Amino acid sequence: MPVEIERKFLVASDSWRGHVPGQRYCQGYLSKGDVTVRVRRAGPRAFLTIKGSGEGIVRPEFEYEIPVEEAEEMFKLCRRPLIEKTRFEVVHDGLRWEIDEFAGENAGLVLAEVELEHPSQPVALPEWVGEEVTADQRYRNSQLVDAPMGDEQTEAVEIEGGSL
Repeated sequence: MPVEIERKFLVASDSWRGHVPGQRYCQGYLSKGDVTVRVRRAGPRAFLTIKGSGEGIVRPEFEYEIPVEEAEEMFKLCRRPLIEKTRFEVVHDGLRWEIDEFAGENAGLVLAEVELEHPSQPVALPEWVGEEVTADQRYRNSQLVDAPMGDEQTEAVEIEGGSL
């Protein structure tokens, strides 16, 4: 069975930036819960992805390329807002890191993910990586639809919580 083994981190600095080109992504969710169904457009390509609930950092994942025109039609069926981001790829210590810089209602949020071959694979963390948020469901893209974590939303939560 195909699986995704992934760790996710907040990005603590811009030192990862260089001359790395980014690719625009737009994605939406047709279904969320124990089984999540996502439609994604990544530059000139589109995908339908089905993810199951997993154990720890391991989740079943099935991904299929679909025609871009069909993805655009499926976006009309997705919950709002759609997730907008630019993805950058950076290699560090032999592993490919994907850095997502969010736009729209999640503007200001920057996350880094690294996919692994097995759950106990050691990972040398780059200096630009901050707090690990793998287990924090709020940072799943599917959750960012219902509870955006952009700069404006984060400031509102801090003000409501009493800290300025």
